[in-house]
Amino acid sequence: VRPWAKSIKKAVANRVMPPWHADPSFGKWSNDISLSQEEIDTIVRWVDAGAPQGDKADLPGPAEFSEGWQIGEPDVVIDMGRDFEIPAEGVVPYKFFAVKTNFGEDKWIKRMEARAGNLDVVHHIVMYIRNPGEGVANPDAGLFGNGLLGALSPGNTPSIYHEGEGKLIKNGATLMFNMHYNTSGVATTDRSYVGLVFHDEPVKKQVITRGIANTDFEIPPFAGNYAIGSAFTFEEAVTVRALMPHMHYRGKAFDYVAVYPDGRRDILLSVPRYAFDWQVYYYPEKPIHLPGGTRIECLAHMDNSEKNLLNPDPAETVRFGEQTFEEMMIGWVDYTVDSEDLTLLTANETADDAGQTGGQ
Repeated sequence: VRPWAKSIKKAVANRVMPPWHADPSFGKWSNDISLSQEEIDTIVRWVDAGAPQGDKADLPGPAEFSEGWQIGEPDVVIDMGRDFEIPAEGVVPYKFFAVKTNFGEDKWIKRMEARAGNLDVVHHIVMYIRNPGEGVANPDAGLFGNGLLGALSPGNTPSIYHEGEGKLIKNGATLMFNMHYNTSGVATTDRSYVGLVFHDEPVKKQVITRGIANTDFEIPPFAGNYAIGSAFTFEEAVTVRALMPHMHYRGKAFDYVAVYPDGRRDILLSVPRYAFDWQVYYYPEKPIHLPGGTRIECLAHMDNSEKNLLNPDPAETVRFGEQTFEEMMIGWVDYTVDSEDLTLLTANETADDAGQTGGQ
C-alpha cells in the first residue's frame, strides 16, 4: 500500500474512492460503501505522517476474496445456448439469445447473478423472462421493465431479494439474454451464462421492475448541463426496494423525486456525480413506502460539452439509442405492491395471477 499512499490520499479525500455517488443528504442505503469524514481524516493523517506501518501485533490476517459465485452455489446455471463470434473491430448491434427453461414447475427466484463468458468484450447482460404465451418475437418489449429478471453491468451487483419476495419464472418460460458487446481489437467468442437460486418457502410478493424512461430527446451540441425528465404514477400503494439511474457517457447527474397525492415533494435519491463505470443499484436501508397516487419524477442532466472527457463527440446532437456513444435516460425502480399477498392464493391462482399485480 505504501508506494500508493499519496494517490490513495487524493482519491479518498476527493471521494473518488470508494466509488459511491449518492448525496448523503437524501436517503440512507444499505449498500453504502462511502467513508465517513472521520475515516477520511484518519487516512489523510496516516499519509501525511509518512504512511507508517504501525504495530505489527495489530496486523490483521490476509484478506479472503470470494471465488466463484457472489450469490452462493446456484440451483441452476443456464448459458445463452451457443458461442457467439465477436469481430475484432466495428460496432456490434445488441444481440438476443432465447433459451427455453425446463424446470418442470413454476420457480420463484431468490437470487440471480449473470456472468460474462468473456469479460474482454461483454459490456453488459440484461436478462428477460418470456413466460409461455408471451412469445419472443419482440425482445425489446422488455426494455423498460416488462419481464426484466436482472442484469450484469459495470459496477452492478447480483439481484438478491428479501425473504418472501422474488421474481417468477413460469414452467416452460424462455430466458432472453440481451447482450451488448464491445469489440476489443481481437476476434473472439463469448458464451455468457446466468446462475439462479430458487426460493424454498412460499413467496408473498412479486418484485416488479419499472423503467421510468424518456426516449424522445435531443441533446444539443456542446450543451454542458442539459436536463431531461420522465415520470410515472403508481395507482396503488407500493414499497420501493431499489433505485438505479441509467445513462451513458454524457450522464452527469440524476435525481428521483416522489410527488405525493397531497402535493408534497421528497427527494428519494440524488446522484450528483453519476459515473458510467459504476452503475450502482441503491438499496434503501429502510423500505420506502409510497401511497397510491404518488408520482415519481426523474430528472437527468447530461454533459455533451468538450469538458466531459468521456464524450465521444461534443459536436454531435445526441438522441436515444442502445449503443454507449448514443444516450439513454432511465430511472429503474424495483418495488412490491403493498396489497399483494400471494400466499393467500391457490397454487394454480399463483401461477396464473402472479405478474399481473401492480401493472400501473
